[in-house]
Amino acid sequence: MTATPLTLQPGSLAEAIARTLALWTAERRVARLWTKDASLWTNSGEEKWLGWLDVIEQQRKELPARAALAQAIRDEGFTDVLLLGMGGSSLGPEVVSRVIGGAPGAPRLHVLDSTDPAQVKRFDEAVDLSTTLVLVASKSGSTLEPNVFLAYFFHRLVQVVGAEAAGRHVVAITDPGSQMQKVAERDGFRAIAFGEPTVGGRFSVLSAFGTVPAALGGVDVARLLGEAAQMADACRREDAANNPGVALGIVIGEAALAGRDKLTIIASPDIAPLGAWLEQLVAESTGKNGTAVIPVDLEPEGDASTYGADRLFVYVRLASAPEAAQDAFVEQLNRAGQPVVQIDVRDAYALGQEFFRWEIATAVAGSVLGINPFDQPDVEASKIKTRALTDAFEKEGALPAEAPVVLDADLAIFADEANVRALGPVATPGEAIAAHLKRIGGGDYVALLAYIDMTTDNVAALQEIRAVIRAQSGAATCLGFGPRFLHSTGQAYKGGPNSGVFLQITCDDAQDLEVPGRDFTFGVVKAAQARGDFGVLEERGRRALRVHLGPDVFAGLQALRQAVEATYQ
Repeated sequence: MTATPLTLQPGSLAEAIARTLALWTAERRVARLWTKDASLWTNSGEEKWLGWLDVIEQQRKELPARAALAQAIRDEGFTDVLLLGMGGSSLGPEVVSRVIGGAPGAPRLHVLDSTDPAQVKRFDEAVDLSTTLVLVASKSGSTLEPNVFLAYFFHRLVQVVGAEAAGRHVVAITDPGSQMQKVAERDGFRAIAFGEPTVGGRFSVLSAFGTVPAALGGVDVARLLGEAAQMADACRREDAANNPGVALGIVIGEAALAGRDKLTIIASPDIAPLGAWLEQLVAESTGKNGTAVIPVDLEPEGDASTYGADRLFVYVRLASAPEAAQDAFVEQLNRAGQPVVQIDVRDAYALGQEFFRWEIATAVAGSVLGINPFDQPDVEASKIKTRALTDAFEKEGALPAEAPVVLDADLAIFADEANVRALGPVATPGEAIAAHLKRIGGGDYVALLAYIDMTTDNVAALQEIRAVIRAQSGAATCLGFGPRFLHSTGQAYKGGPNSGVFLQITCDDAQDLEVPGRDFTFGVVKAAQARGDFGVLEERGRRALRVHLGPDVFAGLQALRQAVEATYQ
């Protein structure tokens, strides 16, 4: 449990951090945090969302129940667990599964959080549903994505194991009294694990939403919670400079106030999946009221001299398996005068420490920034537009018509009137993309928002495009796949400062899937989510362009890359 001090050149940022650390100590703000004093933030009900401070001990009491359920499904021959979730209910379990993994002989954990029909179908084909436990996770039970996932996979279970046995293949994680609880009781689910209503989704990884899938997947949950408890004890220290979570939060908050609001995550390969969870925690918590810390995860590295003065780097280094190239890169950043925080993580199970450290840090950064880190006002805006579009489809049988600004055989460009005027005259998609990227200015970031199947090839292609933009523009770059980023960085993109340049990427689905019981398909849901997301970006006056690829996604991505490269030639 170590964190080296922030590496800083002497100057105003170091002085501001020192002042705020001293203020937190002098005013006993750490104690006030632990007593859930909402005046640390905006006094707008924050105390109602601080149950995560107590959740470790609560979950330790649930360990026998977690172990019993895990043993029961192993005894019954279940080979796989398929988690259906979104945002906080999926990102945490995915990180635990990918970083720690399960014990030999434990069921394999799969995490589905995409409405892309190809991705849903691939998950269906990856498991034998006759020996698969479906784990549906939704705090409210009203979130669109888990509900359509459940509709599809419960229907598939009925086909495979029969109507009477289907419910025994499903476990729900939800808050007491939710719509999901009613569905679980109606359909005879094997079990219901209850979340804590005072714990928001992005702070829920150490609650039932994280511990149930971890236990079912063969993770030693007692050990994970023990690591988290060690960090919780350290985060009670009243000396802010010696408090690992509070100190990190003050650094992040003060750096953002000083213009270094691009929190760039560098992580050892074996713990790199942590970055996706950090993205959601930081962006959704801080991105509102025109303020944000923009997390930058998995960005291709460049020469240290090419990074601007809007960066704060955090190096999460796995002490048992560091990578020499990353160490060298971080040393270059230090020599270039970039601020770097290095956090040494002992081993995979010390992930539990990092979960709690970063939850404290995010809450503290919110205090420094003067915002409520526990709400997400702009996430709902996209949900409302998506619901309106899916409702319209069920009524009319089609989504509202739209016309491209310009198109060719590979790409079609869409934008609202304000963005079209800003582009100026364009005759081809390539010209539109070039004009859009030339709008990037100092202190801006670029976000690629991809509503396509999250395959290895598609990720690699988008990472290559991202690398070109970063190298040529000098701007920080982000990559998110829809709809998962809507419950993560999407809050900051809409509620944060108008410093983002957005390139949304959509496609025609080569094959679609019906959503049982509804008059729309997964492809329609994804399209409605993309349009809803884009519409809110437009309403907020964001610089946003949509590139539609058609059904041949690979060819479309190659055409997009060529257009991006041509911009800088």
